Amino acid sequence: FLGPFTDVVTTNLKLRNPSDRRVCFKVKTTAPRRYCVRPNSGIIDPGSSVIVSVMLQPFDYDPNEKSKHKFMVQTTYAPPNITDMEAVWKEAKPDELMDSKLRCVFEMPNENDKLNDIDASKPTPVLNTSKQDGPMPKSHSVSLNDTETRKLVEECKRLQAEIMKLTDENRHLRDEGLRLRKVAHSDKSGSPTALALRDNGSNSLPSLLVVIAAIFIGFFLGKFIL
Repeated sequence: FLGPFTDVVTTNLKLRNPSDRRVCFKVKTTAPRRYCVRPNSGIIDPGSSVIVSVMLQPFDYDPNEKSKHKFMVQTTYAPPNITDMEAVWKEAKPDELMDSKLRCVFEMPNENDKLNDIDASKPTPVLNTSKQDGPMPKSHSVSLNDTETRKLVEECKRLQAEIMKLTDENRHLRDEGLRLRKVAHSDKSGSPTALALRDNGSNSLPSLLVVIAAIFIGFFLGKFIL
């Protein structure tokens, strides 16, 4: 019996009848509570064989403890017109019985066997072309996002250039307004020409701010709507 013995361990016995007569068999053990034998008795036809499963129940294995469990397979020629198997064994004479004795051996698998079992239990990877082709749409969507991002970056750069241009114009107009105010203050005659220039300089600033606000509002509304 090969461990570990934390679960039921099964070993098979193959019994073969080499004679030309039917043979009755019975399997006995010195530890009947520790083993389950199926079938534990029966009849084997001439030249035939039968598989007997011996199932060892779970137990705490001690490698220093020697196994004293034994099995014995008894056989006898089957009488003609057999009807009661128990009666055959009761009525059989000692010189008509044949037996074979077996001693149980418990072994634990070594590390190499454990590694081989683990490797054998691992599922073999199966290549599936349909699954490999699955991620392609994802990469395609990523490329689309990159293209959209590049467009947004270019649009931001263009708008930043527009803002810088408008800022320069605003600064120029502000300087021009200051200059006109100075001229207006220095002109004590209060001529209509000086008043007209002062009004133009003061009115240009609100108009420029309205243009800048309109550009930003149009940009953000266009992004949200699209």
